[in-house]
Amino acid sequence: MRFVLAIVFSLVAGGAIAQPVKIRVAYVVPVANWASLLFEKEGLARHEGKSYTFEAVHFQGTPQMITALANNELEIADLAFASLAIAVQNAGMNDLRVIADEFQDGVEGYYTDEYFVLKDGPIQSVKDLKGKVVATNVAGSAVDIIMRAMLRKNGMDDRKDVSTIETAFPNMKPTLLSKKADAIPGVIPFSFDPELRAATRVLFTQKEVVGRTQMILWAARSGFLQKNRAAMVDFMEDAVRAARWYLDPANHAEAVEIAARVSKRPAASFDKWLFVKAGQQGDYYRDSDMKPDLRALQANIDLQHKLGLVKDTIDVRKHSDLTIVQQGATRVK
Repeated sequence: MRFVLAIVFSLVAGGAIAQPVKIRVAYVVPVANWASLLFEKEGLARHEGKSYTFEAVHFQGTPQMITALANNELEIADLAFASLAIAVQNAGMNDLRVIADEFQDGVEGYYTDEYFVLKDGPIQSVKDLKGKVVATNVAGSAVDIIMRAMLRKNGMDDRKDVSTIETAFPNMKPTLLSKKADAIPGVIPFSFDPELRAATRVLFTQKEVVGRTQMILWAARSGFLQKNRAAMVDFMEDAVRAARWYLDPANHAEAVEIAARVSKRPAASFDKWLFVKAGQQGDYYRDSDMKPDLRALQANIDLQHKLGLVKDTIDVRKHSDLTIVQQGATRVK
């Protein structure tokens, strides 16, 4: 009897130890960011509830994710390239590791972010923004850094020559149309709004400023990765499976229906561009194996440093661990 009880106790104790690992993944823009719809298609997350649990967590911008990582309130941050060096240098997160791709900007044949001004307004060139108001979603975000980089490339002080206001991406259109700001960033899906397109013109694109960009990436702390490697490989296997499913043209109609449900927007607003390669009328580039472009990422951060937007550059390869996503991808059939 004691032997049987000992076995039962051992199994119960072992089960307690092997509880699924909590994996909270950040996102900013519904649908545009993977976490918001990743496992909405039933059957994609084959390991969820077994080796890990998944939760998508919304943030206004990437800088707030750094705080959440520091406070152990988040396992995977959906960071913009602009936030990586800041997290490492300013927040002291030397253990931060790039683990996967979210999407890339400026890839030939795919969408690149646009910066809009009023079609009938006074802004004809970037230099005309001097003394004006520009909008950003949050200071230090990717679109914020790109705007500042463009201003500096045109000989302007991004702190003294313009005023900056913060507003959420869904509020960018009314902010510009009501003339509370003279220029706004446009990101998918908001940049495809017909009313916005009719009333504005593109002042410049992100590709014009920095070329190819590892725009958004997944990052996690090395301690968490080491402690929970098996669960993370399971999770990345499921994530790659989901990415491939969404990117498959054969699943486009169902993917659009999921996007409409998640965002509570009409399916028609996604049908022409979501996961479609069609230049400025299509989606961002998303790697089907979720492998980030580290060469582009290094160039992006080097440019930040050159423009004086970060105090130093970082060696991206030393702050990356792609072995988990690579192992997960090999298991997807």
